[in-house]
Amino acid sequence: MSDAVAATVQSFLDECADLDRLVAGLPAEDWGRDTPAVGWTVAHQVAHLAWTDEVALLALVDTEAFAAAVQATAADPIGYVDRGAAAGAIPPYAAVLARWRAGREALASALRAADPSTPVPWFGPPMSPRSMATARLMEAWAHGQDVADALGVRRAPTDRLRDICHLGVRTRDFGYRINGLEPPAGPFRVELTGPGGEAWTWGPQDAPDRVRGSAEEFCLVVAQRREAPDTDLFTQGEATRWLTFAQVFAGEPKKAVRARNRA
Repeated sequence: MSDAVAATVQSFLDECADLDRLVAGLPAEDWGRDTPAVGWTVAHQVAHLAWTDEVALLALVDTEAFAAAVQATAADPIGYVDRGAAAGAIPPYAAVLARWRAGREALASALRAADPSTPVPWFGPPMSPRSMATARLMEAWAHGQDVADALGVRRAPTDRLRDICHLGVRTRDFGYRINGLEPPAGPFRVELTGPGGEAWTWGPQDAPDRVRGSAEEFCLVVAQRREAPDTDLFTQGEATRWLTFAQVFAGEPKKAVRARNRA
């Protein structure tokens, strides 16, 4: 295990622990609160994280079982995920929490033991163990935001956002392609300010297409928890269009989700 993998796995566990502290002492009525995700309560959010960690573990240790899980979702991916979250969100909520805790620890152990150079299959493109850990960190943070919004809690941003920002920049072309668009030929310049005032940058300084602003707000946009116009992010050139559909996770493009929610 490389130091980089170990650090990212620990960041994933730390992010989970922050969300755990939000939900561990909740009364049953708060577990049943609606979150910004249509039809999902706080319990749905935690159950979904538990399910996804379990599937990620399969991808690492049992590729045949993982392939079967992918096949099971193929006909109706969103419906399958919704049904899985609903099935996992049934009380007692202590059991929902215990399942998530056990699953994330098992996944962390498998990530630490994995060959850092061996790609891991996923619903989108295969990824390295470190990228898998980053993706799980991102999901814990994003679904944690849904829970925080439901509870009316303002979370303190941490340096763990840097990995999510990096994933947001790396998945730029993915966002274009799933929306049927040709990715731009050149890189964008992304200049973000971390929680402690540090500068995090990607891309050439003279790039005409640019994003500048808060790292937290950038993460909220690429994780599709906020719309770019509702933030203080500055954008220029093609980067303005990118942030209308940027997507840091595998799944349907935003336009398809919106169309389904209007139906």
